[in-house]
Amino acid sequence: METVLFLAHTEADGSLGKIALESLGAAKELAGDSLVAGVIGENTSTAGSLPASRVLTVTGTEFAQARYATDAAAAEAVCRASGATIVIAPATSRWARVLPGVTHRLGGSVDTHVTGISLRGGKLFATRWYYRQRMEGTFERSGRPWVLLLESGCHAPWSGAAGAGAVEAVEVPLAEGSCRTTVQGVQESQAGQQTIRPDAELLFVTGAGWTKAQRDGKPHVKEAETLILEFLAKTQASLGSSKSLVDISGEGQQVLGFLTHMNQVGQTGSTPRHPKGLATCCHGEEPHVVGWRFIRERRAVNLDPNCGWARGKADVLYVADAFEVLENVNRCLRETS
Repeated sequence: METVLFLAHTEADGSLGKIALESLGAAKELAGDSLVAGVIGENTSTAGSLPASRVLTVTGTEFAQARYATDAAAAEAVCRASGATIVIAPATSRWARVLPGVTHRLGGSVDTHVTGISLRGGKLFATRWYYRQRMEGTFERSGRPWVLLLESGCHAPWSGAAGAGAVEAVEVPLAEGSCRTTVQGVQESQAGQQTIRPDAELLFVTGAGWTKAQRDGKPHVKEAETLILEFLAKTQASLGSSKSLVDISGEGQQVLGFLTHMNQVGQTGSTPRHPKGLATCCHGEEPHVVGWRFIRERRAVNLDPNCGWARGKADVLYVADAFEVLENVNRCLRETS
């Protein structure tokens, strides 16, 4: 019988992040009452509320920062102490950097970017996307322990009663020099404003039309920046972009100053999982739309009634001027706030 371990690191305030709770929900669904939990961080006081039959913790200031040497040593110690054959962890940047190396130490198998876990005939199967999210594959592995890093937005977050498992502290001997790497601070994006919000309810996507000549024959890039930034500030939406817009600087045209390639959505960009998406001034070409496959409700604003969004790629298409639409939306938001 498989022993399932849920492995997570705490956030700065000692809590578990949303993606960790999603992985916990998947692990709990798989293991039921026999789930084992492992929590690593400076403050692991929330570990006692986890729905597990056994809870292992690694606590200390050495484990507050994301550092390969200390994170790897702690994760390896918890995995060995649990005797787990299946390890389910959130696909955070911290774990994605560390757990493949830990799996090599354990002599097991690891898969990242996992989007689904299921049992079929008593066997565990994992699902992930390939070829820029155009092909879905389902597979199993015989190597144990099998470490699975679950992507954000692929499972409902766990919420429920705490388990009856006792909390056990795991001692982690650290080699000399393990803590020599330190985090000096966090550097913001060049835009100076946070525009990528993975947990936002709405994904707002801009297309190249925002920088093109408008009805008066002139571009209004500064006005577009003001409208978009006000909308993002009032709705706390996440900002996405088509490839044509983030690449337009190479054509010598004016650009939206707060956009980078990190905002790019589509075949060559990210594949977000927000509940709702609103595209503006982009035509819904297939390479761009492929990044929207996990958006549950898709709407678009475009002056062209025959654009790609109108051909079954959007639930609703508003044939209108995006400048006028966003100006009126922002006015309504100002009045309601």
